Amino acid sequence: MDEPASELTADGEERGDRPDFDALTPPDEVVRGDRTRDDFLDAVLGLDSPATASEVADLAGRGADAAREYLQWFDRMGIVTRVTDSPATYERNQAYLNWRRVQTLRDEYTTDELLDFLETEVDRAEALAETFGVDSPDAVSISERATEDGRSVESVWQDLAAWRTARRRITLLERAVTRDEGNETDQRTPV
Repeated sequence: MDEPASELTADGEERGDRPDFDALTPPDEVVRGDRTRDDFLDAVLGLDSPATASEVADLAGRGADAAREYLQWFDRMGIVTRVTDSPATYERNQAYLNWRRVQTLRDEYTTDELLDFLETEVDRAEALAETFGVDSPDAVSISERATEDGRSVESVWQDLAAWRTARRRITLLERAVTRDEGNETDQRTPV
């Protein structure tokens, strides 16, 4: 695995800090610019299901013609994918967003640091799996568990959310430390 250039790695002080996974959303840095573009980017990043240009235009507070142009551009960049042709609908490309997060992790941390972070997240996920006695947070009924343990529903929900977050981080960190040179996704570059 090639190490990132020295100017792309964290210095000694920065290495002590854990990654802020919530801040790893570089697609907006790639395409941010004028207000119109930002409005459309915010709209498509918030999509939970396929949307037409008119729906995206409404979310962005802009016109449908401009939405069509930006959606086509975002499609070429990989930020959205076209789902249907008539009417044309688009959805957020979560795979692209994850790829950008993995690239940012690779750029900002050494392999040893990523392995340390991975070990921490694996320990956290295993501890939560042991606490709940199942392999997945999806196998837990929040209300039943709260009743069984005499805990609040919110407390159980928070633990399950932390478990899901740890599992998501494990996936990203594993991709960051495992560079598959033949992986088409890793070789993709933004337009």
